[in-house]
Amino acid sequence: MSYLETVAAVYREAAAAPAENLCCVSGPPRSLPGLVVPDAMHAMNYGCGSSVRAEDLRVGQRAIYIGVGGGLEALELAYFTRRPEGVVAVDPVAEMRDAARRNLKEAARHNDWFDPSFVVVTDGDALHLPADDRAFDYAAQNCLFNIFKSDHLAQALAEARRVLKPGGRLAMSDPITPEPLPDHLRDDERLRAACLSGCQTLGDYCRAITDAGFGQLEVRQRRPYRVLDRVGYGLERHVLLESIDVVAVNVPTPDDGPCVFTGKTATYAGPDADFDDGKGHRLPKGVPQAVCDKTAAALAALGRDDLLVSESTWHYAGGGCC
Repeated sequence: MSYLETVAAVYREAAAAPAENLCCVSGPPRSLPGLVVPDAMHAMNYGCGSSVRAEDLRVGQRAIYIGVGGGLEALELAYFTRRPEGVVAVDPVAEMRDAARRNLKEAARHNDWFDPSFVVVTDGDALHLPADDRAFDYAAQNCLFNIFKSDHLAQALAEARRVLKPGGRLAMSDPITPEPLPDHLRDDERLRAACLSGCQTLGDYCRAITDAGFGQLEVRQRRPYRVLDRVGYGLERHVLLESIDVVAVNVPTPDDGPCVFTGKTATYAGPDADFDDGKGHRLPKGVPQAVCDKTAAALAALGRDDLLVSESTWHYAGGGCC
């Protein structure tokens, strides 16, 4: 049995009986104004964060959700797109697709705005998306891509980019690790399927995304996820895993490399009304501007005491310049 078959088996079991400790992090029930989420969807929320970014979604868009789970985030995407077949939810596990369809049917009973035709649940997987090139404005996956080994991850990212329109967004939520995990954990297929042992370091994770051709990457949130205890997992010390929510934008990569936003800002504090570095970055006096990491480094390298560059906050809300 390959590790992907083990993953399918784990989620087949999770479709039959909700797995309380599979992937999810503690927190209040998800809610949006006018949205009623069936209890079964909450019970089957196997994500580690959120890949539904309200700031990036609009009525009339089309979205593809990769790995439908219980249908929660497909429903949330439909809340924003509000059109027939506005959301295509792809999953290779028949039992999970059936569970999602049941949950979405139940959601229609509680939400007057929601029509089941808004979400199409279909067979398929992240490595071979059943969609045309440039078909979607938005793609999303939650706690799935971390399961893949490097070659499959590259293929999944390439597929997501293929089906996105220029300027489209890929929203993802995955666990990351502060240090590479040992082989005895990475080779444990059920731990990998449970989103515990396949995660990468932040640098490797971001690099995989930008290597797939996404010219801009934005870290939206970062939070504690799980602790792998030293004794239980055969480690030299406890390892705190984190989960990270990112949005990758399908734009060309600039000549000087991708723009990666990690919440850094630059502020001009000199005597003039603004500062222009001559490379397209204008900083108004006294007002922090979001900048990508490479621009932050370039501004800091100028060595000016009237330019203040902050450290990463790991929360990026948009705007600024890169």
